[in-house]
Amino acid sequence: PICVASRAEILTGRDGLDNGRGDFGFSPRDGATCWAEALRDAGYDTCYVGKWHTTGRPSQRGYARSTGLYAGGGGRWPLTYPRDGQGRPVTGYTGWVFQTDDRRLFPERGIGLTPEISADFAAAAISFLTEDRAQPFFLHVNFTAPHDPLFAPDRYRAAYSPEELPLPANFAPQHPFDHGNFDGRDERLFRWPRTPAETRRELALYYSVIEHLDEQVGRILAALEATGQLERTLVIYSSDHGLAIGSHGLRGKQNMYDHSVGVPLIFRGPGITANRRTAAQCYLRDLFPTTCELCGVDIPVSVQGQSLRPVLTGERDSLCDAVFAHFRASQRMIRTERWKYIAYPLAGQAQLFDLLNDPDERTNLVHAPRHRTIVADLSRRLAKWHAERQ
Repeated sequence: PICVASRAEILTGRDGLDNGRGDFGFSPRDGATCWAEALRDAGYDTCYVGKWHTTGRPSQRGYARSTGLYAGGGGRWPLTYPRDGQGRPVTGYTGWVFQTDDRRLFPERGIGLTPEISADFAAAAISFLTEDRAQPFFLHVNFTAPHDPLFAPDRYRAAYSPEELPLPANFAPQHPFDHGNFDGRDERLFRWPRTPAETRRELALYYSVIEHLDEQVGRILAALEATGQLERTLVIYSSDHGLAIGSHGLRGKQNMYDHSVGVPLIFRGPGITANRRTAAQCYLRDLFPTTCELCGVDIPVSVQGQSLRPVLTGERDSLCDAVFAHFRASQRMIRTERWKYIAYPLAGQAQLFDLLNDPDERTNLVHAPRHRTIVADLSRRLAKWHAERQ
């Protein structure tokens, strides 16, 4: 749950722990073929829109062009909005600015996040989609929402009433132990202990930001439809980890609970069955080989992800019996369809959740005698996975 690491996995189709350094200095390993490079070499017009948060530039990762590009480099100008939607001092995206691939900056469009930035990204994507072209295209649109700091246009701020919002089922005033990020920026935005009132206010703003984001995604789909391209275009919607906002006494995304580690993933397009849901587990790095197989493009040998095509077509119910995740040295997780085991090496803690009977992960079963065999098996598999990636 660090966006730099997630983006590098998406770009390369490789396991984060085998793809460079798994933290803010994380970058795609040299020699790995990037997603856009594979499609560009197969004849696709490749374009990057929005947040760029990795080493190099889009043009060095296979994107023939970029528009609405947003990255750091504007630190010499003051923030356009120095306080977030709750009035707190902004600590994220300071110095970020719209720019070109060759680093020509546009400070007049705002420094840092702005309430309308999702609309700006959508407009850039639509400008690309409405061009005349003979070749197929790969458009990679990267919104910042709903990452902190949270901003929503005024017309959306009244969409959700804090007083009417339910608290998360697993709301808690405090996490039972330091999970390894108590001093992180996200966690410091809330007071300790967490309160129902503060949580509801933040949820109202969070949902408003997402409501605005949803509208912009709708604009992009409408542009595809208006230009006659919707029914022959594969659309993939996903993100990295989501904020906890009160769940388990946490506020940020740096955790292994399902409210954060389970991300949205929606496919739409030719050959994709409508309104079908699957419980198959996967990784963001699987998107790269999936698109290659669906589009008839060779999957580069450097890719470690699996194509999800067999699941999308209904040929298979799943591709793996467990997935793994981690946050720095403080959290490690193995998740099967039913069970989740989380180890906290620095805190000396462990958790076991029965996801079938306890989807909100409220009852830790790690010390239950009847689950000793499950704990032993999952902890062994988790240790083996981590040892193989040292």
